[in-house]
Amino acid sequence: MSKVPMTIRGHGLLQDELKRLKGEDRPTVIRAIAEAREHGDLKENAEYHAAKEQQGFIEGRIKELEGKLSHVQVIDVTEIDARGKVIFGSTVLLLDEDTEKEITYKIVGDDEADIKSGLLSYTSPIARALISKNEGDVVEFRAPDGEKSYEVLEVRYE
Repeated sequence: MSKVPMTIRGHGLLQDELKRLKGEDRPTVIRAIAEAREHGDLKENAEYHAAKEQQGFIEGRIKELEGKLSHVQVIDVTEIDARGKVIFGSTVLLLDEDTEKEITYKIVGDDEADIKSGLLSYTSPIARALISKNEGDVVEFRAPDGEKSYEVLEVRYE
C-alpha cells in the first residue's frame, strides 16, 4: 500500500486518539463488561450487550487507526522549499472572484479534512486546482454548485 500524506497536526491527532482509546476507553469498557457479568444472566442483560458493542467499536477503531498510522507519510511544510507554490500542507488565502470574499484554506490529508474549519482534502477539486499555483494566479475549477474562480492572494507554510 502506498503512503498517505498527512500534516504533523493530523498525525498528532490520530496518535492522541489511539492513545486515549488504548489507555482510557478500552480499560473502562473492560471494567463495564466485568461489572455487567456480575449481574447474572447475560442473555437479558442490556448493560452487558451495550458494553460488548462499545468494546467492538473501540477495538475496530484501534485497528483502523493503527492501519492508517502504519501507512502515513508525515509532511512538515515548514521543511520544504516550495518557492511560493501551493503544496500539500500550505495555507492559502483566496479571493472568490464572484463574491469578492476572502477565504483561507489549509490543504491537508483526507483524514484531517473539515471544510467548516478551512481544512481542505488534497483530493478535493479546489485543492487539486490550487496545487502548484503561485500568488497572483487565478484558479478555475468545477465545484458541486458550478464553476468557481479564485485568485491566490497569499501562500503560507505554517
